[in-house]
Amino acid sequence: MNIKLLEKLTTTAGVPGREHRVAKLIQNEIKGIFDKVTIDPLGSVIAVKKAKPKTGKAKRSPKKVMLAAHMDQIGFLVSHIDDKGFVFVNPVGGFDTRNLFARAVTICPDVNDPKKDLTGIMNPGGKPVHIATPEERKKIPEVREFMIDLCLPADEIKKKVKIGDMVVINAPVYTLGDQVVSQAMDNRVACWVAIEACKKLKHHDCEVHCVFTVQEEVGLRGAVASSYTVQPDIAVGIDVTLACDTPGIPEKDATSRLGGGAVLTLMDSSVISDYDTVEAFDKVAKKHKINAQRSIMARGGTDTGGIQRTAGGCKAITLSCPCRYVHTVTEMVHKDDLAACRDLLARYLESVK
Repeated sequence: MNIKLLEKLTTTAGVPGREHRVAKLIQNEIKGIFDKVTIDPLGSVIAVKKAKPKTGKAKRSPKKVMLAAHMDQIGFLVSHIDDKGFVFVNPVGGFDTRNLFARAVTICPDVNDPKKDLTGIMNPGGKPVHIATPEERKKIPEVREFMIDLCLPADEIKKKVKIGDMVVINAPVYTLGDQVVSQAMDNRVACWVAIEACKKLKHHDCEVHCVFTVQEEVGLRGAVASSYTVQPDIAVGIDVTLACDTPGIPEKDATSRLGGGAVLTLMDSSVISDYDTVEAFDKVAKKHKINAQRSIMARGGTDTGGIQRTAGGCKAITLSCPCRYVHTVTEMVHKDDLAACRDLLARYLESVK
């Protein structure tokens, strides 16, 4: 299993609107896999794999299957630099601020050049616990109350950092038993699944349009725009989903279970997956003995919701990988689930006629 690729994907900075580095990484990784690769005006990478039947010639107009894997991660943009050199940020994507205390962060002044990155420490403004009142200790600050200390003179900071610069949490990747832990599994897991599934794909009657989309975390923007370009017959949005199989959460609210296999997400806030497509995936999973589970997520959405109702609409499904601790810096996935998502996607694409 290509865990090294997942490590590279999860440690490459790319918040909504600043996906340049991860897009470049993906373009390098997919060389030789696809027949054509383009970048649309919003920045999504669209990679096309032409139909390659096992026997005979491809149909003149094969079915187009769009795979959507968003490249962006939740993070921040610099919003203010005060006279002392403290940097303040605006969120892009939904962080739980309880996870932001005492974090090392990386400010990226140049979206294309990591050598210019700066490391800082993020903490909320206000009193430390030693002198705070009991009421003040209970307060959970908003993101805009956090500041970044770069430990540099203010004039030097203002020369190096500007409003709008990308900021990401600085966190390592851990392999713990059969689990892999990182801050950006949402949604670099999907990028990994799409790439690895397409590597396995040898013969298929459909035309695969693998789109690594931008700006999903702020409104499914890249998926909507690119779906107008692709005009798919079938869309498969690939994402992580909640695995709330942990203490303190009722079993009925678990959504999915780590190690339980690929998830066929039947419904979320943005989409109801197409019935026939769900059944087709289920049939493929059973035929090839690939572990799969069904799920409904009460809140949240994915690129699938943006694609399904674009232009004339299309049949659509969300294929998800279970993930514990979503939207934290310790997002956790199971290697068996990664393999199940990869294999199920590849086998499904082979089955589309």
